[in-house]
Amino acid sequence: MKLDFIPQDRLSVSPVNMRAAKKRRASIDDLVPLVRARGVLVPLIVRPNGAPDHFEIVAGARRFGAARLVADEGGSAEPLPCAIIEPGDDAAALEASIMENSGRLDPDEVTRWESFTALIREGRSVEDIAAHFGLPDLMVKRALALGNLLPRIRDLYRAEKINPDSVRHLTLASKTQQRDWLALWDDKEVDAPTGYRLKAWLFGGSSIATRHALFDLESYDGAVIADLFGADAYFADRDRFWTAQNAAIEAKRDAYLEAGWHHVEIVPPGSYFASYEHEHWPKRRGGRVYIEVRESGEVAFHEGYVTGKEARKLAKGEAVAAGEKPKRPELTSSLQAYVDLHRHAAIRAELPDHPMVAMRLMVAHVIAHSPLWRVEANPVSTRNEAVKQSIANASATDIFNASRASALGLLGLDPEDRQIVDSYYGKRDGAAIFARLLALDDSSVFAILGIVMAETLASGSDFAEAVGTQIGVDMANWWDADEALFDLIRDKAVLGAIVAEVAGPKIAKANADEKAKTLKTIIRHHLDGADGRKKVEGWVPRWMRFAPSAYTDRGGVGTVSAARRIGKYPVSVAAIPPAAESDRADPPDAESPTALAA
Repeated sequence: MKLDFIPQDRLSVSPVNMRAAKKRRASIDDLVPLVRARGVLVPLIVRPNGAPDHFEIVAGARRFGAARLVADEGGSAEPLPCAIIEPGDDAAALEASIMENSGRLDPDEVTRWESFTALIREGRSVEDIAAHFGLPDLMVKRALALGNLLPRIRDLYRAEKINPDSVRHLTLASKTQQRDWLALWDDKEVDAPTGYRLKAWLFGGSSIATRHALFDLESYDGAVIADLFGADAYFADRDRFWTAQNAAIEAKRDAYLEAGWHHVEIVPPGSYFASYEHEHWPKRRGGRVYIEVRESGEVAFHEGYVTGKEARKLAKGEAVAAGEKPKRPELTSSLQAYVDLHRHAAIRAELPDHPMVAMRLMVAHVIAHSPLWRVEANPVSTRNEAVKQSIANASATDIFNASRASALGLLGLDPEDRQIVDSYYGKRDGAAIFARLLALDDSSVFAILGIVMAETLASGSDFAEAVGTQIGVDMANWWDADEALFDLIRDKAVLGAIVAEVAGPKIAKANADEKAKTLKTIIRHHLDGADGRKKVEGWVPRWMRFAPSAYTDRGGVGTVSAARRIGKYPVSVAAIPPAAESDRADPPDAESPTALAA
C-alpha cells in the first residue's frame, strides 16, 4: 500500500463500497463543514479500476462526496489523500469497506443484510463473514434471511414498526402469506398478528385454503368449507388434503425430471428454501428444482438453482459429487473470446438498423443491469422525518407508485416491489425482461420507459430542472403548502416576501417587524381562507416553480442555479420528433423463442 494525492476527477465510488451497496444514501451533512474548513484529513482507500490513471474508492465515499460538494461551491477541486491498495477480488475490497465503516454501520439487521448479501454474491460463506467481523454465525444467518421478505416489510422493520420476533417469523412465510399479513397491517379495523400470535397464524392453524391445492378440486372427494361471502374456501380434513397434495407434488417432481431437469429436491414443511445460500443456474448446466412445501399447504417452485459452493465448482468445471470427474470445457478461454467477439461485432453492425429493438434492449439494461451499466433508482430519502412524511403523503407519490406497479405487472415482476430498477447487486434476469419487452407493443414499452426514467432521475439535478421545464410541470397541480414547509422556512426576509405575495405589499409592510411565527400565521390564514381572509388558490413558492426564481438577491437557491445552467441550452417542443412506428409491428409467433420466453 502506498499514499498519494489523487485529483478528484480520477476517482469514482466502487460498486463494492459499502455505501454504494446501500439503497439509502448515507448523509454527508456532518462532514461538509469539517471538509470546508480543513479539507479531507483521513486518506481514502482506493484501488486501480482498469482505466488508465483512474481509481475506485473502496472506503471513504462520504469523504469523497463532501469534498465534491465543497469543490462545487468553490469552483476548484483539491486532490485528495488516498491509500492505494493492490487490485484484488471484489469480496476482499468489500470487506475492507465494511471494516473501515464498522464504527458507522447501522445496527439494524436490514442494513447488515444489504452488506452481507453483497459478500455472499462475491463467494463468501456465512462462516467467512462471521469470522471476519467477529459475529456469531446465527446473527449473520438472521440478517441474510431478511432477503425472503417483501421490501415493504423490511422497511417496516427498519423503521422499528415490527419487532424482531415478528419479522423473524415473517422470514419463514411465503410471499403470499406476507402479502396477506400486509393487508391485515393496513386494515384499520383489524389487528395484524404479531409475536407468538403471528407464529400461530402462519403455522399453527388448522385451516388450509383451497387456492393452495395443486390437484383438481373437482376430483377431490373430501369436504370443503366456504366462508359466508364465498371469497375463499378451506379443506375440512387436513390429512385428506395432504394425501392429495403430496401425490400432486410427486407428479410435479416426475414432470420436472421428464422435462430434463438434473435433480428435483422437495423441501418439506418445517424447512424453507434459503435463497441467499443458492445461485441461479441453468438446467442445461446442472441446475436443479427445489419444491418448497409450506405448513399452510402452499407450494413454491424454485427453478434453476444450485448452492453457492456448487456454482463456484461448476463454473470451474469441477466435480460436484463424489465419483464425478471434472468436465473439460469444449472451448478454451481464447477460443470462447474469439467466438464472443465476432458475434458481438456482427450484432453491433446490424443493431442500428433495428432502433425499436435497441430501445427495448436499453430499457432491459437499465432495469436489470449488465456488466457495463450502472444505473440506480433515486433513493427519495431524507433524514428529516417531517420532509419524509410530506413526500410520502403527496398525491404525486401515490400516482407514481400506482404507475410503477402497473409497469412491474407488464414485465411479469412483483407489483409489490419497491422499485422497478434493480439494485446493482440484484438478480433480475435481463434477458427474460428483454424478451418480455419484445412481446409488448410500443405504447406499453414507452410507458415502462417513462417509469424507468422517472425512477432514475436524480432529485435536484440539472436533468430534473430541464425535464420539468420542458414538459411544463405545474406544481400547483401536485403540491399544497403543509406544516413541513413552514417549519423549514426561518428566513424573515423570505417570509416577508411571501406575505407580500399572498397578502399584498401593504400587509407585508405593516407586519415587517413581526416575528417569524406571526408572519407564518398570516401566510397560513391567506392560504386557508381563515380569519376572514380571502383564500389564495394555487400558491407555490417561487423556488418550487418551473421555471424557478428567488425571493432575495443573496443566492443559494439550488433550483435557480440549475435553471440558469440549463438556460444556456433551450429546447423547443417542436424540435422533438414524433414517436416512430415500431419496427416490430406484428406480435411474435407462438412458436418463436421470444414468445416462449415472454
